[in-house]
Amino acid sequence: MIFIDNEGHTNPKLNLALEEYALRHFDTSTDYLLFYINEPSIIIGRNQNTLEEINQDYIDANQIHVVRRVSGGGAVYHDLGNLNFSFITNHDGKSISNFKKFTAPVIKVLNDMGVSAELKGRNDILVDEKKISGTAQFSTGKRMISHGTLLFDTDMSEVAKALQVKMSKIQSKGHKSVRSRVANISEFLKTPIPMADFKKQLLVGLYEASEPFETYKLTEAEWQAVHQLKAEKYDLWDWNFGRSPKFNIQRNKRFPIGEIDLRIFVEKGHISEVKVFGDFFGRQPVSDLEDILIGVPYDKNEIRKALKDVSVEDYFGTLETSDFIDLVYGND
Repeated sequence: MIFIDNEGHTNPKLNLALEEYALRHFDTSTDYLLFYINEPSIIIGRNQNTLEEINQDYIDANQIHVVRRVSGGGAVYHDLGNLNFSFITNHDGKSISNFKKFTAPVIKVLNDMGVSAELKGRNDILVDEKKISGTAQFSTGKRMISHGTLLFDTDMSEVAKALQVKMSKIQSKGHKSVRSRVANISEFLKTPIPMADFKKQLLVGLYEASEPFETYKLTEAEWQAVHQLKAEKYDLWDWNFGRSPKFNIQRNKRFPIGEIDLRIFVEKGHISEVKVFGDFFGRQPVSDLEDILIGVPYDKNEIRKALKDVSVEDYFGTLETSDFIDLVYGND
């Protein structure tokens, strides 16, 4: 495995561009590990409606970055007390949604440091039932990213202020607030250490769990390409916020695989626009599923016919097609 040196950059748009560039252009016969730390920012899941996830006034007043990532899942807050890790590997057809495979070495290092971390739920690392890390994945088909956060010394008060938590998410957790569910790794260390030492210990531990690492520094031409990707994608409002669709039907439900929020516009009895939002994880871009529904009569049987040969699990994970149809049309 090769460790990618991000040269200390803390701009989240640049770091996400670096991660995607490495995924798409680095040697496909090699596994890579990337660490990065971001300035205060909200990182939005690929399928989320950004404006409904953030406290816009607070973010504007405090100059907090808002950036969409390529992977699914929910919105997370990053600051200089949060360490992000990213494994870039080949997609073997079995690793998508296998969060245990990629979190196991991180959890082992934390355990060795005296932090009793474990993987729980869909994709969270917890200590004493408090979340210290969330993970997500994205695949191009041949290559994949498995990345996550490690809350080391994050300002927890900022998490609640910057994120606009949906009532459906709060209710599904028994009215627990975001702040009560998260914790910093530093709280569980017997001896306080700075972020730099934590990062070093984590890297050394991951070295020991794998074959010898080597460190790779990008060439000037590669950094230029990363900056170009940042300018053409991660700097753009259209990517980070997107345009909210016109709709006259909204349906929302939280499933075990995450929340699905549908915005549907029906004209003359046919679906003319549809947008699927949510914090789910899927192997295929949900835009493909949206395209299948365009032009279909807004009738339950017609929707069922349109989805007859479609594997809904490709877009959402373990979800029955009938459950998705009930959400699109209603089960009355």
